[in-house]
Amino acid sequence: MSTTDSHSASRMGTAPMGPLLFSLAIPMMVSMLFQALYNVVDSIFVSYISEAALSAVSLAFPIQNLMIAFAVGTGVGVNAYVSKSLGEGNHAEADQASANGLFLALCTFVAFFLFGVFGVVPFMHSQTEDPVIRQYGVDYLSVCCLFSLGCMIQCMVEKLLTATGRSNYAMITQLVGACTNIIMDPILIFGLFGFPRMAAAGAAAATVIGQFLGAFTGLYLHLRHNHDLHFRLQDFRPQARTIKRIYQVGIPSIAMTSVGSVMTFCMNRILIGFSSTAVAVFGVYFKMQSFIVMPLFGLNNGMLPIIAYNYGARKPERITKVIKMAMVAAISIMLVGFAATQLCPGLLLSIFNAGPDMLALGEVALRIISFHFIVVGFNIVASAAFQALGRGVMALLVSLVRQLFVLVPAAWLLSLSGNVNLIWWSFPIAEAASLVMCSLFLAHCYRTIVHPMMDQAPATV
Repeated sequence: MSTTDSHSASRMGTAPMGPLLFSLAIPMMVSMLFQALYNVVDSIFVSYISEAALSAVSLAFPIQNLMIAFAVGTGVGVNAYVSKSLGEGNHAEADQASANGLFLALCTFVAFFLFGVFGVVPFMHSQTEDPVIRQYGVDYLSVCCLFSLGCMIQCMVEKLLTATGRSNYAMITQLVGACTNIIMDPILIFGLFGFPRMAAAGAAAATVIGQFLGAFTGLYLHLRHNHDLHFRLQDFRPQARTIKRIYQVGIPSIAMTSVGSVMTFCMNRILIGFSSTAVAVFGVYFKMQSFIVMPLFGLNNGMLPIIAYNYGARKPERITKVIKMAMVAAISIMLVGFAATQLCPGLLLSIFNAGPDMLALGEVALRIISFHFIVVGFNIVASAAFQALGRGVMALLVSLVRQLFVLVPAAWLLSLSGNVNLIWWSFPIAEAASLVMCSLFLAHCYRTIVHPMMDQAPATV
């Protein structure tokens, strides 16, 4: 084992903060952008089948998002547990957490496989009576669920690589999966080069092929290069104590993203009452927003192990410094997204083959919704900081209030006006409520967790 490998994790407690944060975050930001391309590229190519196919993919998104919620949320719990254990010098605990994380990834796959067999048809029938949209949705979602093992394993190994400071390898894993998906999408959707024309099911097939190749790449890089973690056969036995600690952070993360699935389902039900075009516009917004916001989650993936490690090592000054740096970067990214959406919404919509009706509705929608981009960077980084400090319930509360207790009720109330354009204002309203909560919770975390460590903190670099 090289000296560099043996100190990959410990540098999170000693390296200069700016270079450290961005050396971890930039590869993850790039890889998360490519991750966002999974859904964005699917929707772009599917839009050239028909608007009905685009609406179907939008209606399927809540379950797809739920799948990612469990995969990423469990990975986040493992990431925080492994990083904190390494910060405390407890390598055996870190090894056990990583092995139990892979076991949990397999369990999650089984659950979604069963949903793919029994739940997809009732789910699509609950959302629309249009038989064409229903069939496209069933075709797409069945493939995503039945072959979700690649998604689960890929997400887990990425978090294990990031937890030990090897985000470059995590980026490679994402790039392999995303590039495969982009290449295979048009081939399988439209039946190029002798492949059968699979339409919406082809988009799903391209996604899962990319996920499996990403998972195989990630496993190879983890086993070959992740020398801070060692797999032993006995560590793969499920340990109730270890799983409990993983899900202390993981469940709030899962719940936060799952809340997004519930919100999307409710919004689709509200918007379908106006038109399937409104659902398609909302779906396009969600894919575009994911592309703008994904770099922030990459930034969080770089920040989270730094906070967790220095929390375990009792270095409060490094915790506050990395949070401040991440917030400045996140706000800057979202201001760029706000400007782009305000200045050229029609151009963005045209990428998705938008017709005249969709353009007319979508330009207004994107300009209104994007006002919440101004503060969303602060809120996302603050929520990640709560998780890294073991206060995931705070992040969950913010997500619940924002999406279920403010956004959906506001959208429903505004829908009573009969004007679909008023519904879009529910997004800035919900984000303003989230800003207030995040500010109060962040102040509480500093006062009760970070500041008390100051008196006993070792010298920091």
